[in-house]
Amino acid sequence: MQLFTRSRQLSDPTESGADPDDSPAETPERPVSSAGTPEPSEETPDGPASTRRDRWRRDHPRAARGVTVGTTVLAGALLLFALLVPNRVERLAPEAFLRIPAEGVLLATLLLALPPRPRRITALVSGALLGLLTVLKMVDMGFYQVLARPFDLVLDWILFDDAAEFVRESFGRSGQILAVIGVIVLFAALLVLMTLAAARITNLMVRHRPAAARTTLVLGVVWITCVTLGVQITGVPLATKGTAEMLGNRAEQVRAGLRDARVFEQEAAVDAFAGTPPDQLFTGLRGKDVLFTFVESYGRVAIDDPAMAEPIDAVLKEGTGTLKAAGFESRSGWLRSPVTGAGSWLAHSTFLSGLWIKNQQRYRSLTTSDRMTLTNYFRKAGDWRTVGIVPGVRRAWPEGKYFGLDHIYDSEHLGYQGPYFSWTPVPDQFTMEAFERLEHGRKDRQPIMAEIILASSHNPWSPNARMIDWDDLGDGSVFHEIKKEGTDPAEVWQDPEKVRTEYRKSIEYSLRSLTEWMERYGDEDTVLVFLGDHQPVPTVTAGDTGKDVPITIVARDEKVLDRVADWNWTDGLKPAPDAPTWGMDEFRDRFMTAYGPQGGKPGGGSGGAAGTTG
Repeated sequence: MQLFTRSRQLSDPTESGADPDDSPAETPERPVSSAGTPEPSEETPDGPASTRRDRWRRDHPRAARGVTVGTTVLAGALLLFALLVPNRVERLAPEAFLRIPAEGVLLATLLLALPPRPRRITALVSGALLGLLTVLKMVDMGFYQVLARPFDLVLDWILFDDAAEFVRESFGRSGQILAVIGVIVLFAALLVLMTLAAARITNLMVRHRPAAARTTLVLGVVWITCVTLGVQITGVPLATKGTAEMLGNRAEQVRAGLRDARVFEQEAAVDAFAGTPPDQLFTGLRGKDVLFTFVESYGRVAIDDPAMAEPIDAVLKEGTGTLKAAGFESRSGWLRSPVTGAGSWLAHSTFLSGLWIKNQQRYRSLTTSDRMTLTNYFRKAGDWRTVGIVPGVRRAWPEGKYFGLDHIYDSEHLGYQGPYFSWTPVPDQFTMEAFERLEHGRKDRQPIMAEIILASSHNPWSPNARMIDWDDLGDGSVFHEIKKEGTDPAEVWQDPEKVRTEYRKSIEYSLRSLTEWMERYGDEDTVLVFLGDHQPVPTVTAGDTGKDVPITIVARDEKVLDRVADWNWTDGLKPAPDAPTWGMDEFRDRFMTAYGPQGGKPGGGSGGAAGTTG
């Protein structure tokens, strides 16, 4: 009986404590030919797939071994790629992959220590999670390239819809479909391949458990030694725990995102002008047309970058001179935007609301609240018709009602019959002329407060429009020929220097559209406030992470500029490098104070409740 029990234990790997994964699977007996080789199965003419595979391996041993080794190496490389690939394009370098990931060493130790079933489950789950991690890193790369920040797991999902819309408007419906299909296929492929790779490497470690255990131990010792001694390769630490740190940062980001709603609610409840009577609002601007104009992507880089400074400086000097000759004076400073690269609506709402609108959650909360904006306060004052000129809007914009605009002109209501310039629906010069025709040039009207958004300097800046004689604008059909003269965005975006050149040209065009309109149509009662909404994408800023944008006030009535004399802004359209820099959320209250009953008096031009830039 003891002999029977012992032999039974040896024949049953489960009873003996052996790992089922370490023993070959049982196969049914097969008929053998006279030559000693298995007979083909009757299931198919050539036998089942496993038999055909076995026969091929037997007939081509070297090729079979090469396939096995190659597949295993690729599986290991794929897992290392997931653990080591950085989440920023500029960090993609060979040395980034010549590191020892702590997470890989710990995972290998765990898999070797677990019993069979939990090990299989852990391997598959780990593979799927590594696939998701790789997807997240790739999404981060895109966000860093456009927004100079990582993807927010709580607040940024809505931006994918905006990204798809941008692709459609820039490259057509077919380009959008191909892009979406490509993203879905890549996502699925990464999940499947990473899971299969984790399972294959786990099986390899189990089959060679002693060697795998020794290797894991050695790598762990080397990792600890490198951390202790600070060993680096071309400035990159040899030992890394970057994946764990990234996931830790994301967990904190999620917690911060969930807390942010409560913080924002408290900030929004504070409004220094909530109780101000209508007749005490904007007393220094009564009878004036006040135009708040956003120039898309007009950032500090356009003025400071050596490659752009000279031509942009020439445009600003020319504009300052021609406006001065027409009787206008100007003052310029800097604002710090809550965003960079994209997210114009967040900057616009920050500027108008006096709150720091840094994410979509805050934007939604703002536009469903009763918080008063600059535009709301002009409407409350009762002496202005409030209008919006928003050529970038091409579909329903329910948030428009929140901003207190009596009338909104989107891209379909400006009378434009010309072509899109990539993303841009209406060239800036035509937008300004349409504003003149539809509102500013009308007879017997009340003063206007207008929010105008100029979109020609919106990414991808190719092809660009150019200035023409204002009398030749007509219905915009003339721009069909002008578009044909422009560059191809697909070609431009292959070269960062070409992108920067086209960006600069678009800013020049937007600035000329504004200054020429002011010279042509502005009068004693016109007050123009124009500013950039955010810096352009990192391709243009070349690594500059600053968020400053220029802001300028232009007026012919010297009393208007006297009220902001204590702001210490620079004379002209170009702010000096050391001109004051405020958070964009501070402008609303400073402006309302300067042009209120106490504005222009000693100590009265910079008061009000400044918002937070946290």
